[in-house]
Amino acid sequence: MVGENIEPGIYNFKEALTMAENLELDLVEISPTANPPVCRIVDYKKFLYELKKKQKEIKAKTAKVVVKEIRMGPQTDEHDFNFKLKHARSFLQEGAKVKVEVFFRGRSIVYKDQGEIILLKFAQELMDFGKVEKLPLLEGKRMIMIIAPKKAAV
Repeated sequence: MVGENIEPGIYNFKEALTMAENLELDLVEISPTANPPVCRIVDYKKFLYELKKKQKEIKAKTAKVVVKEIRMGPQTDEHDFNFKLKHARSFLQEGAKVKVEVFFRGRSIVYKDQGEIILLKFAQELMDFGKVEKLPLLEGKRMIMIIAPKKAAV
């Protein structure tokens, strides 16, 4: 058993419980798998509050993944391609993933190979800024590719 104002040591359960009651605190089992199990005498509500506070801090520190979308057609011309490429570069530099999508309308679905060529060319142009996470894949009327940002060298 451990805790404030208590000498750490091995006590039987009843003795530990009476010590906790005398201090008007709670007996909390910290490590039940240890041999013998480790308990602590603390204010349980304060213990829960601090635990929630730590979990909230950890959650706030986790990175949130942002996915930006860029849509094109199978016959996207050079200027539009470069314009969208510039946006994709900025998104990757900000640390966001980029989902590039070629949308086939009507009978343009016969140009699947053109859509794949555009996506692969797009990935080739962004090699310095990101890596392809998911290769071009046709899903219904859309061909989708996902590019993740490269980790910055620290």
